[in-house]
Amino acid sequence: MKLILTASVDHLGIPGEIVEVKDGYGRNYLLPRGFAIKWTKGAEKQIDGIKRARDAREIRNVEHAREIRTQLEELKVSLPANAGDSGKLFGAVTASDIVLAVKKAGGPAVDKRAVEIGKPIKNVGTHTVGLKLTSGVVAHINVDVVAA
Repeated sequence: MKLILTASVDHLGIPGEIVEVKDGYGRNYLLPRGFAIKWTKGAEKQIDGIKRARDAREIRNVEHAREIRTQLEELKVSLPANAGDSGKLFGAVTASDIVLAVKKAGGPAVDKRAVEIGKPIKNVGTHTVGLKLTSGVVAHINVDVVAA
């Protein structure tokens, strides 16, 4: 079965790749979970859009990752959250919240899977969060959580 991947699948490929898999694997696993779409000539045109989006987010090399790291570490990231009088948050700050705050602060688009939160952020204050850019480059940013 010929498929086009829409998400990264371990030991198979990255979004936008055309792969050949066994019928059962494609029909019972990849297609129902939205990891792939059936290959057609029209769907092949969608590959270009997926690849362009991936190239815009992709870090080209280690030097590019270091440039992004310095850009991220210079940002002043503020994250408003609902909190009680004692400074304890109603819920916790998630990776998606941090990605949106970085983007709102003027930083580059970061994948939420790259966010490394040591322990859950449940209090108002300044917290250090890691953003894994590549295997050897991690940006540590300070996120100032304020009561909204």
